Amino acid sequence: MPINSTSNKIPFVELKLQHQPIQRQLEEAIEAVLTQGDFVLGKALADFETAFAAASGTKYGVGVASGTDAIALGLQACNIGKGDEVLLPVNTFVATLIGVLRAGAKPIFVDCDPHTALIDLEAAAKVVTPRTKAIIPVHLYGQMVSPRQLLDFADTYKLLIFEDAAQAHLAEREGYRAGSVGIAAAYSFYPSKNLGAFGDGGMLLTREPEIVQTMVRLRNYGAAKKYFHTDFGTNSRLDTVQAAVLLAKLPHLQNWNRDRNSIAQQYDQELLPLASAGILPIKNDSDTGHVYHLYVIRVDDSCPLSREQIQEQLAENGIQTGIHYPIPCHLQPAFTNLGYQEGDFSQAEKLAKQILSLPMYPGLSSSQIKEVVAVISSIISAQQQLMYIS
Repeated sequence: MPINSTSNKIPFVELKLQHQPIQRQLEEAIEAVLTQGDFVLGKALADFETAFAAASGTKYGVGVASGTDAIALGLQACNIGKGDEVLLPVNTFVATLIGVLRAGAKPIFVDCDPHTALIDLEAAAKVVTPRTKAIIPVHLYGQMVSPRQLLDFADTYKLLIFEDAAQAHLAEREGYRAGSVGIAAAYSFYPSKNLGAFGDGGMLLTREPEIVQTMVRLRNYGAAKKYFHTDFGTNSRLDTVQAAVLLAKLPHLQNWNRDRNSIAQQYDQELLPLASAGILPIKNDSDTGHVYHLYVIRVDDSCPLSREQIQEQLAENGIQTGIHYPIPCHLQPAFTNLGYQEGDFSQAEKLAKQILSLPMYPGLSSSQIKEVVAVISSIISAQQQLMYIS
């Protein structure tokens, strides 16, 4: 039963709060493309590629149709393919894995740090072989993997760093921005991302001109020029209208990210009293550099309620939540052929049963944050009382 039946619904994501204040700017951006008629590979795309690369601390951007394509084509442009092993965290969205497989490379899964949910580089070191060519650090939930540790790791084992920054637009750590650490970085502009389009979209960032040239061909049927195909490419272009929307939103991204970080800080403070009851936020090692695409807590074994029970009762009180991600990649039915099995990655498997993503978006109010935490506290207290009585 709802603890407070009059509780206002708190959505998991609310994009209107972002879009309404800049609606006229977005309309003008779209109207400009309609007027020019350059719907594919148009001016707004070129402008956005330049602007987003500069904002991310690197040189070049190549817009593609999705974040998955940015990984798959980006790896191909970095000459990673058949016979090459690529290290990647097992607790990531399946797009990271699919990108590696589409590039023709062999994915080698790595377990995670249980406190940050990021890739465990000590575990990664144990699975490096002479065939290992690259590592994909996934900057999960909006927090970067330590650039210094990554660079040391890559130097030690002579590997390429290919960042999956789909959840980390303008994230910072140790003086680096996401997208500026490795040879290349893949981004998604899915609508709910920190910088989201009005549909699918993606981009590869790099500082290497040769990678840019290859990517430009790969996204456009492998054509070096019209009707002259030098590569086995595909049709994967970020539409000009989507690029125009993203370009209009980009100047607001830093403020939106700061809002997310402030919201997370309030969550952290409000949740402190629940630590003894097994409610533990995923650790932030990046301070204000964490851009909190998601705010994730762990419901550990000391909690009197399961993650599912808490999620269900939050829903009954009009509070939407998510799980990112409920099944680690090695246990997904589609990829049993990779040879992994349950028990191979204990930390990721444990996290998958504990994590819960709370509402997080720019404009989420202080009172809404307090309400989310109050409901969690109330349902835990009610359960503790029942246990005491029994």
